[in-house]
Amino acid sequence: MDTEEKWTDVIEAKSGWFNFHLEQIWKFRDLLFLFVRRDFIAGYKQTLLGPLWFFIQPIFSTLIFTVIFGHIAKIPTDGIPPLLFYMTGITAWNYFSDCISRTSSTFTANAGIFGKVYFPRMIVPLSNVISSLIKFGIQFLLLLAFIAYYLFKGANVHPNAWVFFTPVLLLIMAGLGLGFGIIISSLTTKYKDLQFFMGFGVQLLMYATPIVYPLSMVQGKLRIIAMLNPMTPIIETFKNAFLGGGEVNLMHLGYSALVMLFLLFFGLLLFNKIEKSFMDTV
Repeated sequence: MDTEEKWTDVIEAKSGWFNFHLEQIWKFRDLLFLFVRRDFIAGYKQTLLGPLWFFIQPIFSTLIFTVIFGHIAKIPTDGIPPLLFYMTGITAWNYFSDCISRTSSTFTANAGIFGKVYFPRMIVPLSNVISSLIKFGIQFLLLLAFIAYYLFKGANVHPNAWVFFTPVLLLIMAGLGLGFGIIISSLTTKYKDLQFFMGFGVQLLMYATPIVYPLSMVQGKLRIIAMLNPMTPIIETFKNAFLGGGEVNLMHLGYSALVMLFLLFFGLLLFNKIEKSFMDTV
């Protein structure tokens, strides 16, 4: 008597631009967490200071910015202690830059494993975003410690209720970093030059974002250009939430969210198309 065979897994050919099969990510969630653990541990496994680099990097960057932009260039910080002003911007920016930098090499850095084992390719950039979030959490605790110290000293720092909006800001930053990253990763399979442009491009974008200078310094047409940068409203909101001294514009944040959704959608389309044939070009 014939019995119908029941298969536990079915591998089908993907067709169509919109077949993202995102439900497979949940099915492979254990693999996702393994990649997160690998990314978090392997990065500092063979270093002398290990996880201490999570603290050293923002402190070192903050000190350099304080000396160069605060003492030498004498750029004002709207009455906020320069050390705290720069550290706040750096902490938020580091999460975005980590997301975009690490996801932008998804195909080129993982070509070996992609060519041998099947799993949803989107798991790799997602694991980068999540492991970068853990790093942000550690640096965020350091930032809170500095804020508490300056509050105790009676500095001109006024955290407000917008601090509870931080998860939304993180979600938008993660989406922007993931969207930018998978677009660049997809394009680098054919145009290797983008790998060399990445570091320069992210650094240039940082200086186009009000991190080392307050947005109040930018006026006229330059301010309009600055606001076209989707990271500008996010950084400004993050600073205003934890340092005070400004206003939060929900329309500008809405613009950042719309750009994030567009980049994610376009990035998924491109990623979905490239992953079918990237082994022929990588």
